[in-house]
Amino acid sequence: MQLSFDFFARQIATIERIIWTLTFAAELVLLVVLVGRERARRYPWFTAGIVLFALQLMAGELLNGRMAKLPYSFTMLTLGDLAAIVGLLVLVEMARSAFATVQRSVVLVNSVGLLLLAGGFLYVMGPWPVWKQLAALDPTMIKLYVMQLAAQKGELLVALLTVGFGLLVMLYGRHYKAGWRSHTQSIVIGLFAVAVSLLALEVVVLRTLHYTQAESTSVMHLRLSFAIAHELVFLAALVWWIVWLWLDEPGAAKPEPPAE
Repeated sequence: MQLSFDFFARQIATIERIIWTLTFAAELVLLVVLVGRERARRYPWFTAGIVLFALQLMAGELLNGRMAKLPYSFTMLTLGDLAAIVGLLVLVEMARSAFATVQRSVVLVNSVGLLLLAGGFLYVMGPWPVWKQLAALDPTMIKLYVMQLAAQKGELLVALLTVGFGLLVMLYGRHYKAGWRSHTQSIVIGLFAVAVSLLALEVVVLRTLHYTQAESTSVMHLRLSFAIAHELVFLAALVWWIVWLWLDEPGAAKPEPPAE
């Protein structure tokens, strides 16, 4: 059984290395498309989010094992917290682009309702810490724990909000400024797919928190399989964004040929 698990772990490590390389390359290509096709002006926070994801990949690759564990943890958790904040700003950016003509009162009511719904799901999903137990920890460890909690819960909150917002855009976007083949809807569809895969991974992790020793190997296989699936979905989303953001939106004005 140990040999079988070691073989599986080696296979996973090889697959993750391939996915890492393809993902980083796709992020660089997407940034070239965003800047070269002047999409970064329209979607600055989405562009910043892609830059931050690429930075996280590079930091994890270059700093892991080369930096002391405590500074490395602070660095990666800081990037994780920033990713959650930028994720929220990306949703605000997409909402402004998709529903620019909708009355502010309607946008406000729907935003509050979506936030309450996502917050309720986040609270139910758990687990949440027992704050009284944190008092016995070292102040540095408390900071690390709070940063980790903010990064994890922030990522889940963004995913929950993205699923709800994505459904709204796909159902009603065509009536406003986010119809099919628009850049806004293309971005939202990719974000929606990544969010769904992340939530599926989180559900698997939560459902397998308590397992017996005999079940540990199969549980690890299941978690690793869903983690790889989530990484593949993110890679597919990058390719999706590259293709659709390279293309012009329907009805976009084409540059006139130079006069002879």
